[in-house]
Amino acid sequence: MPIYEYRCAGCRRRVNIWWKTFGEAADGQPVCPRCGGTELSRLISRVAVLRSEESRLDDMADPTAMGDLDENDPRSIGRWMRRMSAEMGEDLGDEMTEMVDRLEAGESPESIEESMPDLGGADGAF
Repeated sequence: MPIYEYRCAGCRRRVNIWWKTFGEAADGQPVCPRCGGTELSRLISRVAVLRSEESRLDDMADPTAMGDLDENDPRSIGRWMRRMSAEMGEDLGDEMTEMVDRLEAGESPESIEESMPDLGGADGAF
């Protein structure tokens, strides 16, 4: 059942119209459900794409996705870590969020490691 969005010239509202078939949507005359107007312009709707974890990992492994990563710039590393977390849908947790915030503020990884010795587990390694 296709759903299309339209802008009504009469009431100037954005409306959704559900059609029974794609053929009906292509041949039918849309009517505004709010004002009954027939001067509707079809809009481009947003879409969502569901991706597998494997697909997201493949994209992150692509070297062109790391074009702006500078391993000598803490801000760049922090942005990259935050982007990786968002892409995977994983919460960083309080300690990692603090660390990423500090990296994005420009603090060096060595300074962060000194002030957070337990970060990364019992051995203190990242």
